[in-house]
Amino acid sequence: CRLLCKPSALAQHLVWSLGKSAVLGGCCWPWPRWPQLQMLQQLVQLPQPEPAVAREFLQLPDAGLVALDWLVGPRGTRGSSGRGSPSSVLLLIPNACGKVTAGLLQLGLRALEQGFVPIIFNRRGHNGCPLTTPQLQPFGDPGDLWEAVTYLHCRYPSASLLAISEGSGSGLLLAYLGESGSSSHLAAAACISPIFRGRNWFEARMPRLYEWPLLLHLKRELSRYVGSLAEAVDVDRLLGSRSLRELEEALFCRTKSRPTSWEAYWERNEPLRDADEAAVPVLCLCSTDDPVRGPPARSLPLELFRSSPYFFLLLAQHGGHCGFPRRGAGHCWSHEVALEFFRAMAEFLRAEEQRKGLLQP
Repeated sequence: CRLLCKPSALAQHLVWSLGKSAVLGGCCWPWPRWPQLQMLQQLVQLPQPEPAVAREFLQLPDAGLVALDWLVGPRGTRGSSGRGSPSSVLLLIPNACGKVTAGLLQLGLRALEQGFVPIIFNRRGHNGCPLTTPQLQPFGDPGDLWEAVTYLHCRYPSASLLAISEGSGSGLLLAYLGESGSSSHLAAAACISPIFRGRNWFEARMPRLYEWPLLLHLKRELSRYVGSLAEAVDVDRLLGSRSLRELEEALFCRTKSRPTSWEAYWERNEPLRDADEAAVPVLCLCSTDDPVRGPPARSLPLELFRSSPYFFLLLAQHGGHCGFPRRGAGHCWSHEVALEFFRAMAEFLRAEEQRKGLLQP
């Protein structure tokens, strides 16, 4: 792995913390040059044990709903339901299609074992969350995420709020960090196999092996709300979409009330449109052989990591898309690195607070 970032005291501490970790030393697996198999292995393999989830609905200002799924432990065991005063709350953001993968559940269970309180953020109409308004969440619109983070901050004002996203769901997290700036209420964030350039990603298209299952998953979810969506969009065009781009255009560009162009849509929804305003440490874990994100030369914003003191890129030669499997282990090494990153950031902030406290009269 290579760590690309702007030199700073924070970067030195991260290098030291990851360097002493044994996770990066054993991240090989028997088929390193098959990224498709790595990804499918993580998607097909179910987490063991299966997690138990307690769902909570959050009503938004426009009467819409998002769902917060609290991971309370392995199914069949008695766990905490989020009561009390946890020290660290971890918000898990699925991909843009709302698919909660086995890898995301594995990450949640691993975080729970290490003392975090993991919560899955489900967008409007995703993963069984009722759609109470004829409006879904655009790719890079962080409004609903802002409401969820603000709620968690008010519920646990003394806890450290953290966020981690998977795949295309990173577009939402990156947009939130840029738009909210120093008011994000987050202490740190991590993105696993993020999509940095939304418009280019939709226009380039993924291999059909990945695009068609996601497209069918989205259509199945949206078909439950045909009646309410018919007020805002052309349902026939929506369900007849042959690509993720066509579906995105049908949902958010070719609307009946406020139609807009593809170019104008991405001016408001590009994940990195306000990246310079981000004010919390962000770790992005990527691989050079990611078949979903695309070639590194056109899909990785390397200049951002060289110029911003808050963005860190951990680039692996192999790992596929949200794969990163470990030999002989039931979880991804990227999960361990992300959780180690959060611990390193907490240690650094505590040391800085102590150092500044000694200088005060």
